[in-house]
Amino acid sequence: MNDVSIRKIQTDVNRVFSAGGKELERPHRSGSIAAVLVNPFVGTFPSEDSVADWVRRLTTLAIDMATELRDLLAIDGNQIETYGKGAIVGVSGELEIAAAWHLAGGAGLRNALDSPKAMVPSSKKVGVLGSQVDVPLVHIHASYLRSHYDVQPVVVPDGPRPSEVVYALVMSTGQRPNHRLGGFSIGEVVGEDGLR
Repeated sequence: MNDVSIRKIQTDVNRVFSAGGKELERPHRSGSIAAVLVNPFVGTFPSEDSVADWVRRLTTLAIDMATELRDLLAIDGNQIETYGKGAIVGVSGELEIAAAWHLAGGAGLRNALDSPKAMVPSSKKVGVLGSQVDVPLVHIHASYLRSHYDVQPVVVPDGPRPSEVVYALVMSTGQRPNHRLGGFSIGEVVGEDGLR
């Protein structure tokens, strides 16, 4: 993690025992990990090569973050079933620096979760101190599995400062509590092309 300037890393883990007035068969575990970094490009317009180098530098951080979050959630026999990524760049930066997390964050999740097949959903924005980014989640092998469509809000109360960027990863151990949208079931997931 020493190749970028990190101010803090924040983790958040949730356990849901009941939803909609109904108890769950097992607690639904979800969580996020967010890193607050100095944005080295404030006041500049980085070249494509500079952005590519930034992605490369972020990838090691993303792998470490994904591994830490996986290990926080995947306990008691639970396995990670959904994932997503998000970023907030401070107001002195540009959206492209948040978008750099598409590549690095995705690579980190794929590395930590043994090469899942589904596209990693994401969201990004320019924001002020305490801004929230709502990160979408999908099943790690089947993007069309409706039972696992969900969202995880991520807020760092003291970030991003104008010259910072927040990079976040999210995961959960199962389907959205009490899903009832129909469609194919988790037992029918083939996981070959990331869609079904």
